Amino acid sequence: MSLVACALATLALPARAAEPQVPVFWDTKERLAKPDLSSLDRLRFLTTTDFPPFNFLDAGGRLSGLHVDLVRAICSELGIADKCQIQALPWGELEQALQKGEGEAIIAGIAVTEEARTKYAFSRPYLQFPARFIMPKDAVFTEPLYSKIAGKEIGVMAGSAHERMLRDYFPNAKVVTYDKQEALFSDLKKGKIAAVYGDGMRLGFWLVGSDAADCCRFAGGPYLAPEYLGNGLAIAVKADNPALADAFNYALHALSVKGTFAELYLRYFPVSFY
Repeated sequence: MSLVACALATLALPARAAEPQVPVFWDTKERLAKPDLSSLDRLRFLTTTDFPPFNFLDAGGRLSGLHVDLVRAICSELGIADKCQIQALPWGELEQALQKGEGEAIIAGIAVTEEARTKYAFSRPYLQFPARFIMPKDAVFTEPLYSKIAGKEIGVMAGSAHERMLRDYFPNAKVVTYDKQEALFSDLKKGKIAAVYGDGMRLGFWLVGSDAADCCRFAGGPYLAPEYLGNGLAIAVKADNPALADAFNYALHALSVKGTFAELYLRYFPVSFY
């Protein structure tokens, strides 16, 4: 199966739906058992303040972000809103705090790796970060892009996972590497390269920023490839507490089916990177 097909099959998204598209990682027909958390005294989520727009301090110094709103939604779905708390710590203190029992879950973007699984049990991913192309608005290609970008100069950050992915999946493109994003975007706007390939979320923020000056838009994709880009965001709990991870899966599934997660996603990403 091609990368494009893999991406769309995984996401359950229409290939040419209008923006904004919302990622869907859950089978609506799946039935998960509702957990009994009546014996739980409290549920403390640990996060950080330096991962916007997921977790950050707003202008009033309040902990805010997609993760904060998602925690509230999860706790409401589980019927334990009065037992839930969320606390921000420096990144380097999260693991120790969890292991010491100063919290029950971490929602801060811990990478889901084999090594991490020796320390944590994870929920299923609730968000993944696809690779995307961006192109000038007057020259946007539609899928399939493989043949259309043959021989075209495509900019990408040097040494990145996106460079490796671009070379492996689009070997017919002329890859142009950059050490600085400013130069990458400048060449795109000047027409020196046909497209930029990179992290969809970061490219989405650039598209709506003043520097882009409404020059460009997403083209093709989204492209998901965990072997290059990781497994996405998941909630971590202690390795000996997989039942709590399962409880989060129940809540995340319900929030997806009800459309609650879509509302949260579009609140923080009005230009969808899917």
